Amino acid sequence: MSEHLSLTIDGLTIPQLGFGTWQLEPADARRMVAEALRIGYRHIDTAWIYKNETAVGDGIRDAIEAGVVAREDIWLTTKIWVAHFEHDALLRQAEESAASLGFTPDLLLLHWPKTTPTFAETLGALNAAKDRGLTRSIGLSNFPSGQFREAQRLSPARLITNQVEYHPYLSLNTLRATAADLGSSITAWSPLAQGKIADDSVIAGIARAHGKTGGQVTLRWLVQQGVIAIPRTVKPDRAAENFDIWDFRLTDEEMALIHALARPDGRLGDWLDKDFTWDQE
Repeated sequence: MSEHLSLTIDGLTIPQLGFGTWQLEPADARRMVAEALRIGYRHIDTAWIYKNETAVGDGIRDAIEAGVVAREDIWLTTKIWVAHFEHDALLRQAEESAASLGFTPDLLLLHWPKTTPTFAETLGALNAAKDRGLTRSIGLSNFPSGQFREAQRLSPARLITNQVEYHPYLSLNTLRATAADLGSSITAWSPLAQGKIADDSVIAGIARAHGKTGGQVTLRWLVQQGVIAIPRTVKPDRAAENFDIWDFRLTDEEMALIHALARPDGRLGDWLDKDFTWDQE
């Protein structure tokens, strides 16, 4: 069971295990992106607001020049920041991000939902960015189900993922069902609950049964749901550990035990505008 899992959405193949770069300083981002690609990751996630797009692009180039990987084998995601949601501003940031990366991203996301400007204006600009060749595909980040549906209604192009917080302490039943209904996907940020899974006895017991770590079990739990996960770390050995999840499978009972860990106060990063409300489960 060594095959790396991927999803095909709207004809595009996305590796389910990616490397995230949130909070990585530029030097760490460059070093770790190159190392992640050497380990075997083929999906890299960044954002304009992370202030490391140039370093991420440098890390990708380092790996390409070292003969580790070809550009066409990498899935690269970045995000439009909320201050740039007006039509012209969005296109300017899409151009800036592509220039900073040195590569056309495969996926361009809206980072958080905003009421102003209108969804119609912002989704129109996001589609224009795709039509102008500034990205191969488009999607969302941190959109509750109602706004996810509205955004897709307004978007001529498929919104191929909604990147949101998801880990064992947070139920995402409604949003996962919405993604499936829309022919889209869910990408999990903070998939290891910012390290909190390391102290969980249920996850530890499952990990012992498989000779794996709690982080590996948690990432396996996510990919077996058809979810994309983007853990991040500054440690090469941890990045390698996180990637080593392809030689085992969780049982239905183990999956259910981890799902049962979800709790009402499980959300760790709530920056959603007061205009919107998260799904209840």
